[in-house]
Amino acid sequence: MEDILKEKLWFYIIHNNPELMFTLQEEYNALSYLNEKVNGIKSILEDMLSEGTPQYIIEEICLNVLTEDLKPSRFIYIRSILAEEFEKTYTIFYESGILTYEVINLMESCRKVFETIGFTNENVEDPTLRNALIGQIADYLS
Repeated sequence: MEDILKEKLWFYIIHNNPELMFTLQEEYNALSYLNEKVNGIKSILEDMLSEGTPQYIIEEICLNVLTEDLKPSRFIYIRSILAEEFEKTYTIFYESGILTYEVINLMESCRKVFETIGFTNENVEDPTLRNALIGQIADYLS
């Protein structure tokens, strides 16, 4: 079960937090990161296994706990703004195969906006945050 959770967590990271994936790979730290995260929920996992909880429920609950600190995804948020507000640029990046790379660059460019305004599940719909990011993305692209 632990290996399945590590695989699912890695899959989540690849698609929602690729900047973390690149950092972990660069530092040769991916396996220890996954081990540490899964070890952190061992008691929850063992309790559910001993109670006979179905595997799919265990996986869902554990993955929610494992990814809690990775949400909301700045990568997904920036990518969606790029797709909605800068559609032509998004298409160019996508078709040329550099979308992920450029979104990660945009995340770095937008770091101060995220730090100043904050980025949580509670303010993900905040128009002030979105507008500030749109402005920063426009500056980056010009």
